[in-house]
Amino acid sequence: MKRELAVLGRLIHAGTLDLETADGIHQRFGDGLPFASWRLAGLRTLRRILADPDIELGESYTRGDWQAEPGHLAELLTLLMRNASELAGHGGRLARLPALLWQQWNRVRASYRNVAHHYDLDEWLFRRFLDAEMYYSCAYFAAPGLDLEAAQRAKAEHIAAKLRLMPGMRVLDIGCGWGSLALHLAQHHNVTVTGLTLSIRQREVAERTAAERGLADRARFILQDYREHEGRYDRIVSVGMFEHVGRPYYATFFRRVAQGLERGGVALLHSICRLGPPGVTNPWVRRYIFPGGYNPALSEVMNGVEHSPLKVIDVELLRQHYALTLNAWQARFQQHRAPIAERMGERFARMWEFYLAASEAAFATGSLAVAQVQLALDHQAVPLTRDYLYRQRAI
Repeated sequence: MKRELAVLGRLIHAGTLDLETADGIHQRFGDGLPFASWRLAGLRTLRRILADPDIELGESYTRGDWQAEPGHLAELLTLLMRNASELAGHGGRLARLPALLWQQWNRVRASYRNVAHHYDLDEWLFRRFLDAEMYYSCAYFAAPGLDLEAAQRAKAEHIAAKLRLMPGMRVLDIGCGWGSLALHLAQHHNVTVTGLTLSIRQREVAERTAAERGLADRARFILQDYREHEGRYDRIVSVGMFEHVGRPYYATFFRRVAQGLERGGVALLHSICRLGPPGVTNPWVRRYIFPGGYNPALSEVMNGVEHSPLKVIDVELLRQHYALTLNAWQARFQQHRAPIAERMGERFARMWEFYLAASEAAFATGSLAVAQVQLALDHQAVPLTRDYLYRQRAI
């Protein structure tokens, strides 16, 4: 047996991997469900992946050196990740895959540059796979059968409930994206929202949408880093932005939140987190998708809070919600794959479908989750139980 096949034989125990190469090798590893098929150009591709899975798994897929069954890329990556994690105590390099699929001296100027790399891509691309409101963060599947639009509205309302909003409040949205949450809060909760973004494209879209909906007087959007902003607010929220802060700046981030929060105010951090110890960002993701990005361990988030005057009021983990969100994004991406490849190039299309699938697999295996961390200067800022969260009106 070839050495590469022997490695797979030792690796795959949970589920079945059906491996086939263009040069005639066909072999199965493991047993039972789940089942996934892997079609490689040859053993040379497998050799490269095993030698450096951190970057070569994504590189080789982008080059077209291997395929999964149509519509089952995330399932294949989930199978590989689950089995790789079982090998962690035996020194296998693939064992680092779950943590690595997802160093960060993100000074202000570097943060602008890193955000532009990803978020200043063509708005047209994001409209092909996001929901109608352009939320580019984890949805909240509050009930079975919700579609993506309903789940994103549920996320906005879940956040609104945690913020304890009242009409007339001033809200700061750090990392506001295309303005989806800011516009929702301004429209449905009659608050005034200031959104911060480092993306020129995102600010343009947010300002245009606010004007179209008659919300320009209640939702304003600024091209500014959180370290550059001055002002005090009744509420502060940050959704899907903390992953771009960088470990050296966690204490700075939370101190800035504390400085901008009124004494009786409430803040909410919504961020991807590792369900394990601190790790590193996969070099493929760092190079092609999120330069400067890092998903913190929950312990790292708490350590950052501890270096500020803020108090943690509540923590909720949304465990599989991002896997469901990414699955929905991938389905929409595939619906528009042909025009995406025509407009952006086949290599780009493969890169993005791998990014979406690998991200889904990381959440499906339990390597990652989304944490919603409720913060305040006064530990009495919210009720003693979570009952209040489920009395919000439906939107």
